[in-house]
Amino acid sequence: MRATSRPLTVVSLLLGMFLAAMEMTVVSTAMPTVVGELGGLSLYAWAFAAYMLTATVTVPIHGKLADLHGRKPVLLAGTALFLLGSSGCGFAGSMGALIAWRAVQGLGAGAIQPVGLTIIGDLFELRERARMQGIFGAVWGIAGLVGPVLGGAIVHTLGWRWIFWVNLPFGIASAVVLAIAYHERPERHPHRLDLGGAALLSIAVVALLTAVRSRTAGAAALPVAAFALGAFFLVERRAAEPLLPLDLFAQRVMAVSSATGALLGAAMLAMVTYVPLWVQGVLGASPTAAGAAIAPMAVGWPLASTVAGRLLPRLGFRPLLLGGLTTSALAGAALALLLRPGTSVLVPQALTFAYGVGLGLANTPLILAVQTSVPWNRRGVATASTMFFRTIGGTLSVGVLGGVLAAGLGRAGTAPGVAERLLGAERATLAPAEIAAVGAALQGAMGIVFWSVAGIAASALLVATRFPRVAVERPPAAAQAGPAERTEG
Repeated sequence: MRATSRPLTVVSLLLGMFLAAMEMTVVSTAMPTVVGELGGLSLYAWAFAAYMLTATVTVPIHGKLADLHGRKPVLLAGTALFLLGSSGCGFAGSMGALIAWRAVQGLGAGAIQPVGLTIIGDLFELRERARMQGIFGAVWGIAGLVGPVLGGAIVHTLGWRWIFWVNLPFGIASAVVLAIAYHERPERHPHRLDLGGAALLSIAVVALLTAVRSRTAGAAALPVAAFALGAFFLVERRAAEPLLPLDLFAQRVMAVSSATGALLGAAMLAMVTYVPLWVQGVLGASPTAAGAAIAPMAVGWPLASTVAGRLLPRLGFRPLLLGGLTTSALAGAALALLLRPGTSVLVPQALTFAYGVGLGLANTPLILAVQTSVPWNRRGVATASTMFFRTIGGTLSVGVLGGVLAAGLGRAGTAPGVAERLLGAERATLAPAEIAAVGAALQGAMGIVFWSVAGIAASALLVATRFPRVAVERPPAAAQAGPAERTEG
C-alpha cells in the first residue's frame, strides 16, 4: 500500500474546508442580488435554511459511514455532492430551484468538516493535532473575513452565478489531490446508522419552518412538527447509536450549554443573513459594501476566542461566558436602535465587530466546559451534540425571521415582490419617491427583525446565567489520553 503524503493531504483538506467555511458568508453577500433577479423574497430564508438543515442532519451519518467504509470515499463523495449542488445553484432559474440545489450542497458540506477533521486525527499524534486544529481554526476565520468582500466583488464584476461556479475548480483540485496523496486501510467497525432519527428530525424542522413561514400551511405543519419531534425522542431513546444521545442532557452543563449554543447560533446566523439585506436594500449600497458590513464579525470572533483561551485558566468559564454574551446582547440592541436610513456603513461594521467579539468570548468557554465535564470516551459525541444544537438554532432562526420579515412587509402594505425591486438592477429605474416609499416599508420590517435578533442575544445571556460553576483544572495525563495514547512509552 502506498504511503500517504501528509503535507499534500493537509493542503487538500484545508482547501475543502475553506470552500465550505466561505460558502455561508459569500452567499449572504450575494443573496440580495439573487432575489433582485429571481424574485422570491418570501423564500429568502429558505436558501440558508435548506443548506444548514441538510448539512446538520447528515454530519453524524457521514461520520459513521467514514468508520464503515473509510474516510477517503466518504469525503470524496461529499465533495462531489457539494460541487454538484454548487453547479446547480449557478444554473438555477428560480428561487425554488436554488433552494433545492442548496440542499444538495448541504448534503456534501455535512461530510467535509467532520470527515476532514477525522483524517487529521488519524494522521497526527496528540501534540501535532493541537497545532493542526489551530491552523484549521484560522482557515475559518480567514474565510469569514475574505468571503463577504470576495463575494461582493464577484457579484459586482462577474454576476451572482459565479458565487457558486467558482467552487468548481478549487473543489475538483481538492478532490484530485486527496485521491492521489491520501491512502488508508479502513478499520471495519459495526455501526447502525440512525436513519430513522435523522428522517424524523428533518421532518420536524422542515414542518416547523413551514409553520412559521406560511399562514395557510401553518395549521397543518405545526402538528406535524410536534408529532415528528415526539417520535424523534422516542426513537432516540431506543436507538443503539442515537443521532442525539439524550442521556447526556441530564447533566446541567450539557443542557445549559446546548440551549445557550442554540441561541448563540441563532444570533450569529441571523446577523450574517440579514445585515447584508438591510445594507443593500435600505441604504442602496453595493453587494461589496453589504459584504463588508459583516466582515468585521469574522475578525472579532477569532481574536476574542484566542484571548478567551488564554484568560480562561485565570478567570474560569462563567465570567468569560457571561461577559461575552453581555457584549453581544448590547451590540444587538445597538444595531436595532441605530440602523436607520442614511446611517454610515461604518456603524454596522463597528457593531458586528463587537457582536463577533462577544460571541468569540462566549464560544471558547462553552465548548471547553462541555469537554471538561464528560469522560474521555464521550468527549467527541458531547462536542458534536453541542455543535448540532448551534446549527439547528441558526437554521430555525433564519426561517423564523424570514417569516417576521414577510409579515412586517405585509403589515406595511408592501408585497415582497415590490421590495425586491430595491435589490436588483431595477432600482436604477425607480423614481426617488418610489425608492423612499418601498425603502421605508423594508426599514420597518427589518427593524422588527433586528429587535428579534437583539432578543435572541439577550435570551442567550439569560439562559447562560444558569450555567453551573465548573472548576478549571487540568486532569491527570492518563485521564486526558485515549487508549492508544496511554499505551505509548
